[in-house]
Amino acid sequence: MAVELSVGEVAERAGVAVSALHFYERKGLIRSHRTGGNQRRYDRDVLRRLAIIRMGQELGVPLAEIGEQLEALPDGRPAGKADWARMSSRWRDRLDRRITLMTRLRDELTGCIGCGCLSLKTCPLYNRGDLLSSEGSGPRRMMRPGRDVFDLE
Repeated sequence: MAVELSVGEVAERAGVAVSALHFYERKGLIRSHRTGGNQRRYDRDVLRRLAIIRMGQELGVPLAEIGEQLEALPDGRPAGKADWARMSSRWRDRLDRRITLMTRLRDELTGCIGCGCLSLKTCPLYNRGDLLSSEGSGPRRMMRPGRDVFDLE
């Protein structure tokens, strides 16, 4: 017989609030069933799904995308190593981009982000001749592709 867990047991084991469990269930990310006394019960494999949800959220993956990945998991068994490898490989490019942007932000925070503000049109250090305007609006230096630090000089 499968081990069934109460909502409180799942919340404690997964490190989430009971309200989060209810939210995830409404979103279709996890499932429960009801006992004869109308109490919510979860199968043990929900703990693995919750770990995936929490890790995905920690990595900045939107819940909708996490849900898409969870839908691909087989019913009736917990996600295994191969399942996680498949999911995480789909997130790799997004994570690499975030790592690049976060590294830039940390390393270049006190420098120019290339925001296109009027004062930078005459900036002799970072935006000489307003070269960044040809690339478009917004934080051009921070959002550029690649991993280099400053590639406009």
